[in-house]
Amino acid sequence: MADTEFNARGVRIERFLRSVTRAGQVLIKDGRLQLLTSYGSEIDSAPVQSVRASKPWFVDGDQAMATVNGTRYRLTLGEQDTAAKSTGPAAASRFLDAVRSARGPGRGK
Repeated sequence: MADTEFNARGVRIERFLRSVTRAGQVLIKDGRLQLLTSYGSEIDSAPVQSVRASKPWFVDGDQAMATVNGTRYRLTLGEQDTAAKSTGPAAASRFLDAVRSARGPGRGK
């Protein structure tokens, strides 16, 4: 699996309601999820199997929640998903689908 499974730039990444970056990057590659700053510095990363990802029921469209190494992040994927060239709710759905597919069959949420 050398290909990038998901790559979104311009992502707002928040931890405990505090902004970590307003233009970060979410990358899923080789079975690993990475959260990066706009400068490419790593905020957090973990194997996809240990990441919990979901869509919050209390917000509209373009947000997803991800728990990485026990830390909960809110990801606002309102900017561009570089692979699919689209924005908004579809980007959050593609992120969740990419996490599920990177885990492999039968791994659940």
